[in-house]
Amino acid sequence: MSATETKLGKLYGLGIGPGDPELLTLKAHRILTTVPVIAYPCMENGKVLARAIVADYIQAHQIEIPMPLPFSVERSSQPYYDLAAAKIISHLQIGQDVAVLCEGEPMLYGSFMYLFQRLAGQFPTEVVPGISSTLACADMLGVPLTFRDDVLTMIPATLKIEDLRIKLAGIDAAIILKLGRHFPKVYQVLAELGLLERAHYIEYATQPTQQIRPIREITAETVPYWSLIVIPSRGLDQNP
Repeated sequence: MSATETKLGKLYGLGIGPGDPELLTLKAHRILTTVPVIAYPCMENGKVLARAIVADYIQAHQIEIPMPLPFSVERSSQPYYDLAAAKIISHLQIGQDVAVLCEGEPMLYGSFMYLFQRLAGQFPTEVVPGISSTLACADMLGVPLTFRDDVLTMIPATLKIEDLRIKLAGIDAAIILKLGRHFPKVYQVLAELGLLERAHYIEYATQPTQQIRPIREITAETVPYWSLIVIPSRGLDQNP
C-alpha cells in the first residue's frame, strides 16, 4: 500500500442478543465501545430496538447510521439495503471501522446478512455471534427444546398456511417466529395438528416488556412481530 492510499475500515456484524443488555458478549461490548461508527436498523414505525438494547454503551463521539428498513413482506427491502450499504461504504473507504448492530444472531434471520452479501467481498469483515431470541425464549419459558436425537425446526410464520402444515407435521420440536399478524393462521394449523397443548407463547423474550401468556387466551390484535411460539420436544413427557 502506498503512502497515499487509505487503509480500508473493517465491517463488523455485531450480534447483540435478544434484548437484555447483560446478554451482550464481552467481545461485542469491546467492539461496540471502540469503533468510530455504529449502524443499526430502524423499523417503519420509528422504533429502534437494536440501539435501545445497547444505548448505555454508545458514546457521544461515535457516528451513528440509522438504517430505515421495511419489515413487511409486501415491500421490497432491497433498495433500503442498497442505501444502507452505500452509507456504510462511505466510512469504510476512509478507514473507519463500522459495527452493524443486529438483534440476536447476525446469521440467523438477521438483517446484517443482506449487508454481508453486499460488502463482505469488498472490505475486511468479521461477524460476532450473539444469543438468538429463538433459543433464549426456551430458557425464559423453562422448557427444554430437544432430547437425545430430536430435530429442532425453525419456521417463519410468514409462510403460506399450506406450507406451515407441511413444516409442522411430524415435528420433534419447533420454534415459530415472526408471528405478528400471522398468528391466526399459525394457531389454526396448530389446532388442526393437535399441537396447541404443547405450544408455548412468549413475546419480547428477555426484555423488560417480556410476557408469557397461555396461547388459547391470545387475541390476534395483541401479537407483536417480536413474539415466538415454542413447541418443545415430546421428551418432556418421557422418562429420562
